[in-house]
Amino acid sequence: MTSYQYHSILKVVLLELNIFRNLLFTLLIGCIAGIIDISPMIKMKLDRYAISSAFCFYFIMPSIIFNVNLFSDLWWLKGGLITFLLSIPTTIIISKADKRSIIPVTCMAIILGTCIGIAGHFLGLM
Repeated sequence: MTSYQYHSILKVVLLELNIFRNLLFTLLIGCIAGIIDISPMIKMKLDRYAISSAFCFYFIMPSIIFNVNLFSDLWWLKGGLITFLLSIPTTIIISKADKRSIIPVTCMAIILGTCIGIAGHFLGLM
């Protein structure tokens, strides 16, 4: 093999490692955000389906935030806005059973979404 072929193989391996790193950090950020969101829900002994739904929402949210190309100049606003917009249907469903939970759910969506966006920006995932 020539040095050019070795160089090409090295570039492919490094690219695959970078993709794996990005995926790992995305899943880690989602897991942390999900745990932060469900902690008060577990303390209040809410339904396990509601807790599972909230965890899944925040576990998947970093993948969506990091792959949406809107608001690239406003990276600090991107996560909070996307999470807020995607949480509106859930908030409507929750508000049917408990009107008092609208504000905490919305605030948590904005805060965690912003934190996800900031983490993604500084880790180079966006």
